[in-house]
Amino acid sequence: MLIKTFGSALQGIHATKITIEVNISQGIRFFIVGLADHSIRESQQRIETAIINNNYDWPRHRIVINMAPADIRKEGTHFDLPLAVGVLAASNQVRPDLLQDYLMIGELSLDGGVMEVNGILPMTLNAKECGFKGVIVPTGNAGEASVVNELEVVPVSDLKGVVEFLNGSQEISPFQPDVASDYQEKDSMPGMDFSEVKGQNSVKRALLIASAGNHNVIMAGPPGSGKTMIASRIPTILPPMSLEESIQTTKIHSVAGKIKTHSNLVRIRPFRSPHHTISNIALIGGGSTPNPGEISLAHNGVLFMDEFPEFRRDALEVLRQPLEERMVHLSRANYSLTYPANFMLVAAMNPCPCGFYSHPDKECNCGAGMIKRYLSRVSGPLLDRIDIHLEVTPVPFKELSEVSASESSKSMRLKILRARKIQKLRFEKIGNATVNAEMGPTLVRRYCSLDRAGRSIIGLAMERLGLSARSYDRILKVARTIADLDESTQIMPAHIAEAINYRNLDREGWTG
Repeated sequence: MLIKTFGSALQGIHATKITIEVNISQGIRFFIVGLADHSIRESQQRIETAIINNNYDWPRHRIVINMAPADIRKEGTHFDLPLAVGVLAASNQVRPDLLQDYLMIGELSLDGGVMEVNGILPMTLNAKECGFKGVIVPTGNAGEASVVNELEVVPVSDLKGVVEFLNGSQEISPFQPDVASDYQEKDSMPGMDFSEVKGQNSVKRALLIASAGNHNVIMAGPPGSGKTMIASRIPTILPPMSLEESIQTTKIHSVAGKIKTHSNLVRIRPFRSPHHTISNIALIGGGSTPNPGEISLAHNGVLFMDEFPEFRRDALEVLRQPLEERMVHLSRANYSLTYPANFMLVAAMNPCPCGFYSHPDKECNCGAGMIKRYLSRVSGPLLDRIDIHLEVTPVPFKELSEVSASESSKSMRLKILRARKIQKLRFEKIGNATVNAEMGPTLVRRYCSLDRAGRSIIGLAMERLGLSARSYDRILKVARTIADLDESTQIMPAHIAEAINYRNLDREGWTG
């Protein structure tokens, strides 16, 4: 008897419907065909034991399972449930009436328990796109699956419950929370605030601009000047995630297995801070079993890279293309994938090996050659792709001991929200940009026009600093963001001058 059940295969952060055809005929062998990997081929032992332990009969006949389309590679244990149900239906132990209506996802334990798996959200979205009535998922994944509206989510904890549901002998209430209100009610900010940062008003101003336009930032300064403390508070001033952004980010974290059990959406912008010993694969993604890297896990959020020059050179250089295209393309022998990587890069570094170059009180023991070699670990092309360069100096004792609080995250966030609203109105009919940092050359020419005084200022800076064409575009984008914060339709000379001032590491003689 031929029976069809339905599962889903992950390809990057997207999923494809897989038709599982199960045929039982005379014979004694078990076959799985259709480009299945080892985890699927060894599933026979799991599903056979689970079926027997739940008092169902394992067919003592020839079983052939085809996973179509056969040209797509299938990986993962989440096919256990549709495979087991297919075998039971082909042996007349499950009624086939409802099999066309549901896409099934879940790993089976030997006692028949249905265990949580990764990648539920993209597979559930795929089920909706393919017109299924609903999905049958592990109970622990039901919250994540319920993010998709207008789709019935059937939570199950064991194989017996699935069989009884499909046979009509047990009713399972669909798991369908109100996603929109749940999202709004639970959105919150991390428990840190910029008011705790003493002094560093110029640095806070620069990060306000960076956050308003989603510009990349690098901070250079001696240890103890507050670089890490400041960077960790950036998520507190970023705008709340939209529902669309939240779904995009959740898909990536779901595939990577970073979603907590019984949760649904990622509501707070990611803040990823990889250690400087990270490999280039862990940073950019890939591997023998492809997974998103740190730059994709930071999508719609912040990627903080402390001790920037201490990262491996090849790991740093893989950032160049994602910083330009805001996505990463991975091509390997077995796969070719694309992961989104639209993040705000915040890098921090010491100005020299000992850390005290340019310190107002402590003497630097590094020679000019040592400093130059240290700074050269960050290549020119990579530095060129970072919009805002900052020199961070230690905070004097007088400012540290002040009782009065500095500007709070709430106040800074309100300014950023006003600037983002201006950008949203500017780009809403264009579609390929949402913030100033995403503008291409055409949009820069349209929205970053300068008067004669502004052109004179930037022309002089280009000549004196030897800036590249890319740096020129990035200065204009930052100036556009500064104008938006001032609610100015025109980029004024003061806006250009301030934007040029944030190219400190381009200045000749910075390394001494």
